[in-house]
Amino acid sequence: MSEPVETDDDETDPQSAIDAQGEQRRAELDDRIFEHNAGDEQEGIPFVGAGPGDPRLLTVAGKELLEDADLVVHAGSLVNSELLEEYCDHAETVSSIGKDLEELIPLMRDAHEDGDNVVRLHSGDPAIYGAALEQMDALEHEGVATYFVPGVTSAFAASATLRTQLTLNEVSNHVAFTRPQGKTLTEEDDHIGEFVEMGDVTTCIYLGTHAVADTMDRLIDDGHDPEIPVAVVYHASWPDEDVIYGTIGTIGEKVKDAGYRASAMVVIGDAVTGAGYERSYLYDGWADRGPDGDDADSESDDSSETADSEQSETAETTQ
Repeated sequence: MSEPVETDDDETDPQSAIDAQGEQRRAELDDRIFEHNAGDEQEGIPFVGAGPGDPRLLTVAGKELLEDADLVVHAGSLVNSELLEEYCDHAETVSSIGKDLEELIPLMRDAHEDGDNVVRLHSGDPAIYGAALEQMDALEHEGVATYFVPGVTSAFAASATLRTQLTLNEVSNHVAFTRPQGKTLTEEDDHIGEFVEMGDVTTCIYLGTHAVADTMDRLIDDGHDPEIPVAVVYHASWPDEDVIYGTIGTIGEKVKDAGYRASAMVVIGDAVTGAGYERSYLYDGWADRGPDGDDADSESDDSSETADSEQSETAETTQ
């Protein structure tokens, strides 16, 4: 953690802090990487993932931190109000919507230095399009420790709603988290077409509800199969969740008719339907075989007691 930086006017310069922390990160690794794991409660301000919407999908660690918080700075309407009411009704809550870093950093810093338990609550998982690190770097630069507390990202809530996996044997071996071109992403940095071209990728598009029709039109113009399945899950896990099924050729018009412009997860690929996959190696007996290819059951009556733990260890090499 960096020592506080003295300034004449006691105002935060976030960009200078970001640049300084970036240089420090290039020079040496943070010792805390090796001292803590993702489930540890640590010193400083936690940046907590609120999950996709349903308060029950908040992690246990996130719930405990919110229940102990004096100040919760949250992502406004991106966080379900039911979650705030259930876990934060005792605390002061401040929406970050409409506030820049120059306002947010002193707010959290001063409350922390006054002895308050401060929680920065992001929607979904703060590591996915959360712009969390710039806030953390600015706080660290002023001597305030920070750390991540993971959350359930909306792509995972969407796959649960769709009753499918994002990876399926012989259907989708890869997952891409991406966003479409627009005001903050140039055409050159939009790789959605490349992911779809690969064929065995499930493409999960964040921050792209308003651009579904344009995105699909570009895919068709680039020669992609208009029959590739697409699902749009609006407000995944919220009470007003809605699911729209279609294809690259039809989904744009369907989303337009529904009137959604934000807060939906767009999933492209054959994994959307959950059809056409092959059984995995993990549960076809491969993981139960001995080192010489013999059935482990023939070697030991105790094999069934260890099979589950062995399967979990071999999963990464068999799928």
